Amino acid sequence: MPPHARIATSRPSAVRRPRAAATALGLLAAGVAVSVAFAGCGLVGPARVSTVGEVDFDTPLPIPPLAPSTIDADGTRVFSLEAQAGTTEFAPGVESETWGFDGAYLGPTLVADRGERVRVDVANGLDVATIVHWHGMHLPAEMDGGPHQMIDPGGAWSPEWTIDQPAATLWYHPHPHGETEQHVARGLAGMFLVRDDAEAALPLPREYGVDDLPVIVQDAAFTDEGRIESSAQGFAGRLGDELLVNGARGPYAEVHDELVRLRLLNASTARSYAFTWEDGRQSELIATDGGLLEASVALDRVVLSPGERAEVLVRVAPGERLTLQSVMTPDAAGLQPTIAAMNGGTDEFDVLELRAAAELDPAPDVPDRLADLPPVGTEDVVETRTFTLDGFQIDGRQMQLDRIDHSTTVGTTERWRVENASAMPHSFHVHDVQFRIASIDGAAPPPELAGWKDTIFVRPETEYELILRFEDYADPDTPYMYHCHLLWHEDQGMMGQFAVVEPGQRATMTEETDHDHH
Repeated sequence: MPPHARIATSRPSAVRRPRAAATALGLLAAGVAVSVAFAGCGLVGPARVSTVGEVDFDTPLPIPPLAPSTIDADGTRVFSLEAQAGTTEFAPGVESETWGFDGAYLGPTLVADRGERVRVDVANGLDVATIVHWHGMHLPAEMDGGPHQMIDPGGAWSPEWTIDQPAATLWYHPHPHGETEQHVARGLAGMFLVRDDAEAALPLPREYGVDDLPVIVQDAAFTDEGRIESSAQGFAGRLGDELLVNGARGPYAEVHDELVRLRLLNASTARSYAFTWEDGRQSELIATDGGLLEASVALDRVVLSPGERAEVLVRVAPGERLTLQSVMTPDAAGLQPTIAAMNGGTDEFDVLELRAAAELDPAPDVPDRLADLPPVGTEDVVETRTFTLDGFQIDGRQMQLDRIDHSTTVGTTERWRVENASAMPHSFHVHDVQFRIASIDGAAPPPELAGWKDTIFVRPETEYELILRFEDYADPDTPYMYHCHLLWHEDQGMMGQFAVVEPGQRATMTEETDHDHH
């Protein structure tokens, strides 16, 4: 058993569920019926896990290096990334096979300013095809890094675009159809930070790796021989029994500033988190996926499903040690107790320890106003579409690479009604655009969900009304994706494609279905 984990009961090995059986599960009732359904298809959910009080915090928090860049003659900022296979010692002297960008595990942090032209020269040093998707980035479809832009082993790809969005914490990861979970779980992920003048003018922590810390959270499973990929599996997907932060087990960060900014990224493939502080103090949420909120929001817990990001501030006192935890409950997960217990919805983890120096640099108060966000803009809607999540399907269909599900007219605003029709967990991500949540089951979203988003945790039996503006980048030949960001679900086909086209134009890639809209 790994030294940092305490497991409530033994767990069976993961067994791959047949697609038909998995889809049927989305229709089953909760409670005992769900438990029976799991057992009937050879899959029993993992037992409850708690590492609270068991983590030694004996590893300095690694800070992913800033990716170097050069400036071309035309002013383009050029980065390079290479997907590589290697080995990583998550425990001293024990090597695990891993993948990474420009290294054995994870990748460097890319930083660019709003208005800059950027190019990323991506090389594939693996022996399998892969791709890099710029999660949360607004960019042309042919630069997006979806499954239509695969890079063969030994091949290269150089997407180029202009950064045209507010300061935000974004990230990058592979997106091969049917294999995304495996590629991300092996370590292919990294952050992409967008800066702008408005955010830079605010008195916020922003010294990368000092008072502005990247916190990439993943779950994992280990044996004495190293990290394993056959971790326990519930409906959500594979769930590890301990955490890695920036690739480290049991990390601590020494801080010398009174106010610390954490850029939380849920880079897990299936697990959702409810981040909280061990002593009950609140976090000040200042930003979500697409950038700053209008004002900070004091929260007891910050819930993130896979793919979501949050920027939080915490004040520390001289000499104190403070533990960031994830304490998930059925209520936080929006799941019924039986389902929650089999999908990580009752698990608790010690995540990261902050160690404050004896003397701290003082910090000013957080401004009352952080950003000016435009109105949600429902009056501009010209098209309404519905998306029903159930089992491993969206609208009763599974992904086909040669099918466009929707065509959207450039320069228009749409309303997407996204409903989780089942009692099971899902997440929903839209490529290219940052959207706003107009309502949740008809009610206004809470303040922490009122900003720019590209990924949402879709609670069971709940409908979300999203407002999306497709400002530019019409391309009838290349689609964007929308999908569940529980990556096992995505790999099973819980994904669709939309094309942004000029008025009166149709997507040329293949047939269009454009169902369920008016």
